[in-house]
Formats: sequence, C-alpha cells, structure tokens
Amino acid sequence: MICPHCERNLLRKERTGNRCTHCKRSYALDPKTNPLRLNDLRVRRITTALTDGGRIAIVPDQLWYALSRKRLRDSDFGQGCLGGAFAGAGFVTVVALFAEAPALLIASGALLLIGLGISVARVMGAGKGIPPVVREGFPALVLSPWRSVYGGLPPGVLDPSAYGTGTAGAAGSANSARSADPAGAADPAGAADPAGAADPAGAEGATGVLVCPDRAVVAFLVADGLPARHGLAVVRSPAEAAAVPSKGPVLVLHDTDADGELLVRGVREALPGRTVVDVGPPLRTVRSLPQAVPYRDPRRRPGPADLRILTALGTYTPEELKWLGQGWRFPLVGLPPARLLAVVDRVAGQVSHGADPDRRRAANLGFLTWPEAAGPDPVGGR
Repeated sequence: MICPHCERNLLRKERTGNRCTHCKRSYALDPKTNPLRLNDLRVRRITTALTDGGRIAIVPDQLWYALSRKRLRDSDFGQGCLGGAFAGAGFVTVVALFAEAPALLIASGALLLIGLGISVARVMGAGKGIPPVVREGFPALVLSPWRSVYGGLPPGVLDPSAYGTGTAGAAGSANSARSADPAGAADPAGAADPAGAADPAGAEGATGVLVCPDRAVVAFLVADGLPARHGLAVVRSPAEAAAVPSKGPVLVLHDTDADGELLVRGVREALPGRTVVDVGPPLRTVRSLPQAVPYRDPRRRPGPADLRILTALGTYTPEELKWLGQGWRFPLVGLPPARLLAVVDRVAGQVSHGADPDRRRAANLGFLTWPEAAGPDPVGGR
C-alpha cells in the first residue's frame, strides 16, 4: 500500500503496527487488516468525491455505502474454499495416478464436486450484496481508527447528532452549524438519535411535511438547511406526520425497498385528503442504472403479509416482487449526495411554490424561475 504521508510504496513488513518505517508516522487503515480493504488515501479520495470537492457535507452512513460499493458488487462466498477444493482435487489426482490408488480418485472427485458447487453458487449470486461491514459497525471499524490517528472525522463528514431535525424551525440553525469543523464532532457510534419525533407545537409555521425514516438522511438534509428553506417539518413516521399542525403537502422520502413502498401507502392512509408526494427513487428506474449497486439485509426481509400488499398494488412485476422479497434494496445513503440533495430540493421547491399563493403568483410573474444550468455530478459515475 501507499503511505498516506510520504507516499512510499510499503511492503507488509514495512508497515507493522500501522506505522510507516520510512517516515515513522502512523496511518489509520490497512487493506490487509481492514474488512473493507481500505487505505487512508482511498477514504480521502472517496470523501472528496462525495462532498463535491468540499461544497457539501455528508454523514458517515453515506461514506459507509460509498466505501462498500466495490465489495457489494462482488461475492466473497467460498472464496478461500474454492481454490483449496480445486487445488486439493488436482493434488489428490496426481497422487492417485502415481501411487496407483484408485480409491484416492473418489476423494479427488468429491473435492472437485465441492469446487464446482461453490462455483455454481457464486454464479447464482450467493453472498452477493451482503456488506462485509454492517452500517452500524462502520463507526467502530473505520471512523474510530481514523479519529485515533487524525484527531477527527475525515474532512466533510459530519456528526449527525449535532443537528436538530424535529421541525422546520429547528432546521434553521443548521446552516450556521455546517461551518463548524466536522473533525471535532463526537463519535457518531455513541451519538443520540439525531432525528427525533417532530414537535407539533413547534411546527405551526410549517408549510409542509417531509417524512423520512432514515435518521442519517434527515441529518444530511437538515445540515444543508433544506427543510428550513422550504418550510418543512421533518418527521419519521405517518403518525408523526399526522400530528404536525399543517395542511400543506407531504413529501415522503424513502429507500427503494419493500419498507419504503409500504411507507408511502401508510402515509396516504394516515392523511386522507392530503397531497402526498412520493419522492423516493422509483424501483424500475434505479434498477436500470448500471452504476446503482443494491444490497440486501436478511434481517429486513418483508413478511408474507407485506408481500401480499405489494402484490395487490399491481405496480410490480413478479420478478420485482421476488427481488423485494429477498430483501434487496437501494438505500438513500447510496445515492450520490449532491444528486440526492438536488432532487429533493427541486421537488420541495416545486411543491412549496404550488402550495404558497404568494410564491405561486411570483412564479407566474417570472420571479423565482431563473434557469439554472445543472452541472455534472462528480460522484455519479463511480
């Protein structure tokens, strides 16, 4: 690996104890010992891309997914056993031929069958899409060593617990908070829930509601000041949305998975007569993108009752229902942060302009409609 300090190419024996023998400085991550095979230079490179060169701030969950993408595409199922089975089969075959021991050919055949079985399982996707480091374990396995060496989180990575997300009013302080040094933030692994329930009493001035169950995504949006810009009260469930004293539109932002699809249905049932806008990425669209990398969590597979509800909606093909039933998903934290921010900002702006009579009249007169050239997303092609 390359030393992140002196940029010397280090052999394994030249970096014992995560310390370069040339410059004598410590580094945080070694690809030989880190389960994501990370090194410090890769973390810096990916963080720079995710933050759009420092233009926006991100939360640790977005970094987790970006650093896991490569491993999610590949399968580690039986990787060590596969080579051992074929090598063992070859060795036993040679011994059987020279020793004229036909019985050993049976053992050779058994090893060969094991190797073929593992190969077939890998081709069929066994082990694919399961992250080697779960989302909850990322702070301890990656961010803690980084903090120990560099004294803080990677540049541009925020501590979600530093931002209130209860109401549109609470979000108003997030813009000033973004300017604080994110490296001095507390370890998110031990942080309190940054996306608590909305305070209905504090959301009286809200012109709309944003429902998003992912606390990390909520913290990301609040850190950018998006809810405050559009007067949105932020909540995490249909019940909390119903408690907000606002008759404005309701935006539902969710992962592309079974839970997300059911969430939209639950919000519409809890708020009959309200305008509910599904802001979640459409399953069919996301699955068609070559750069989109799904993952699956066996702990969160939908039950038979949920699948029956999804089937009754009539909007999914049998193949898509099978995909959802296996626990596959495209999480919001897996979207390029700049693109996620731009899409939600655009939809929230369109909805809030339509709901506010003054803004609607201004838009009709030509105000607030200046064309904006959309630049390329630096992380869209990773």
